[in-house]
Amino acid sequence: MQVQFNSDSSVMGTENVAERIEARVRDKLSRFEGRLTRLEIHVRDENGAKGGGDDKACTIEARPSGGKPIGVTAHAAKVDDAAGKAANTLAQRLERHFGKGDKHKHDARPDKVM
Repeated sequence: MQVQFNSDSSVMGTENVAERIEARVRDKLSRFEGRLTRLEIHVRDENGAKGGGDDKACTIEARPSGGKPIGVTAHAAKVDDAAGKAANTLAQRLERHFGKGDKHKHDARPDKVM
């Protein structure tokens, strides 16, 4: 699974933000790794230097093999918290997405007996 990380300049205040967030997201989504071709992680500060609560945003887009992309966005006061929330939400959405496919796999309908 390929991971692409993007951020704006105001979020990159600490040294290892990209590695820390990527590791956290990979850990949370590890059970889907064989079913995903790519993850795109975007972090940004919604209002820059102004400050304020819940102004950090993280958007994660997952690309399932042979399927449409699934994206989520979460906001928090810290970029790490926003990434954690987004990863949790994406894990739930992927669980539903892949679970639906598994639910609809069933044996062929037996012939009716009259």
